[in-house]
Amino acid sequence: MKLFGPLYDRVMDWARHRHASRYLAALSFAESSFFPVPPDVMLAPMVAARPDQKIRLATVTTVFSVLGGLLGYLLGYLAFSLLEPWIVAAGHGEALILAQEWFTVWGVWVVLVAGFSPIPYKVFTVTAGALSMALLPFIIASFIGRGARFFAVALLMGWLGPRVEPKLRPYIEWLGWLTVVLLVVAILIYQFLG
Repeated sequence: MKLFGPLYDRVMDWARHRHASRYLAALSFAESSFFPVPPDVMLAPMVAARPDQKIRLATVTTVFSVLGGLLGYLLGYLAFSLLEPWIVAAGHGEALILAQEWFTVWGVWVVLVAGFSPIPYKVFTVTAGALSMALLPFIIASFIGRGARFFAVALLMGWLGPRVEPKLRPYIEWLGWLTVVLLVVAILIYQFLG
């Protein structure tokens, strides 16, 4: 069954679409405050499709991610008691507790590191607001942390993407199914050993 080849082709077509930057901006904004899909999944193929736009695309991703982070901060500041059950129900309860502990120990440095953390960034933005973290350090740390991540992805894809993309396409079905199998195995291991 061919599933990943057509999906890969569609993603690459979307990455070349004339409004792709707007979609990337919207995804970056939403991911920092409430949406579960990270912008890297759109940024990487967009840069592979248009490597000459890597700096602009990384900048769009960073700016809108920080703006979305400000919305997450505001939501945490104004409505944390309403959001906490939703965050826990979404499976981020342990991450929320960990983020709160990290904020207590390291303060603003947590936001800087959160750009690379496996814990969703939105958990940190909402927690920063709930803990009334100073806003200016939050914004600066968000720009540095998120910017470092997105510029790293864009520069790597700008350098490797045009060379790797044509070679990757013939193996995309195998890679896609291998990823699914590895994900299922990881979930089963977590369920039975965790």
